[in-house]
Amino acid sequence: MTLPLPAPSVPLPPVIVIAGPTASGKSALALDLAERLGGCVINADSMQVYSELHMLSARPSAHDISLVPHRLYGILSGHDICSAERWARMAAAEITDAIAHGLLPIVVGGTGLYLRALMDGLSPMPDIPEAIRTQARALLAEVGNERFHALLAEKDPEVAASLKVGDSQRLARAYEVITASGKSIRHWQSVAPEKVISARFFTLVLKPERQALYDAINRRFDVMIEYGALQEVRDLLATQAPADAPVMKALGVPELAAYLHGECSLDDAVARAKQGTRNYAKRQMTWFRRNIISNHDINSQYVESLRHENFAIVRHFLLTTAP
Repeated sequence: MTLPLPAPSVPLPPVIVIAGPTASGKSALALDLAERLGGCVINADSMQVYSELHMLSARPSAHDISLVPHRLYGILSGHDICSAERWARMAAAEITDAIAHGLLPIVVGGTGLYLRALMDGLSPMPDIPEAIRTQARALLAEVGNERFHALLAEKDPEVAASLKVGDSQRLARAYEVITASGKSIRHWQSVAPEKVISARFFTLVLKPERQALYDAINRRFDVMIEYGALQEVRDLLATQAPADAPVMKALGVPELAAYLHGECSLDDAVARAKQGTRNYAKRQMTWFRRNIISNHDINSQYVESLRHENFAIVRHFLLTTAP
């Protein structure tokens, strides 16, 4: 008796992931690789998805976008909410489309939860009926965060105890999940994650020296102010986005909004925005060190002189047979 031969395995498609703290040069590296390797740059930054923030979120310039395809930049209104799950599914669709068009997907950003959702998968969550979602948000707006936190504690004391009273988005999410399913969001998060896409990920993490990174953050914010960040915040405020909308908490927005409301001087606002950005970068570096398995570390800010070295590393990965 002749046994059938096993079906040949199909190699998983390659996806490059570029992670690192803000102002570390991720976008420049992604652009360089995309130009040389025929790539499509896919955004993994939680603020760069919003149309209202171009300067303050450091979105790629019009010139950069003209050079290679860019996806998931400026696609949502500031009134919208983009969860890690929503982004991961959009990113998976863009990766699939890039591969179908013969492009190398290059995912770049500093939002760690987005990257983890894409690479590790998502814990299954119940479908939330729109009526329950609307009811939860309306109740929060009516009674305020403190009372809403207490109402959540009656339904799900463990989760309520872990959430800050001011964290409107997570409070509402926990409330609507237990209301819709009868089970805590912790239960759903404990279920084994489901992949949103099957791919061979190669992760580069930029890990610049801290003081050099802080200096770059300070310089970049000065450039943002020079090129219109203040007007960008003025325009954002005119949209009357909810105070608890993620876009209203973007780096630099609360501080410049305080200046526009006459609550502080511009110098004070800029100084606090720079400090807030440096603090955020420090948290990012800690998170990536603990949560992202890197295939290759770049222990400096990305500059043009590193182009050849990093191209060679990625090229070697692309030529390697999938396991």
